[in-house]
Amino acid sequence: MKSDAIAYPPRGLSRDEAARYVGVGTTLFDEMVANGRMPRPKRVNSRAIWDRVALDIAFTALPDKDTGLQELLERSNREAKRL
Repeated sequence: MKSDAIAYPPRGLSRDEAARYVGVGTTLFDEMVANGRMPRPKRVNSRAIWDRVALDIAFTALPDKDTGLQELLERSNREAKRL
């Protein structure tokens, strides 16, 4: 492979890399994908690849520490009303 003079992070990340990128373990990352807090992967043949930009957007949308409990309560209430 040809050497690139410009260093840049990869756009596509594996599950392990995506979890590490957002600062959580793979089990929590899987939960976050399942409940919509993190994006679903793209498929390239049989590989699941997470878009780093989509991860950035999802991470930015996560609640701050001080508002996290309130957000969880509101989400729980919305989900209970749908049932």
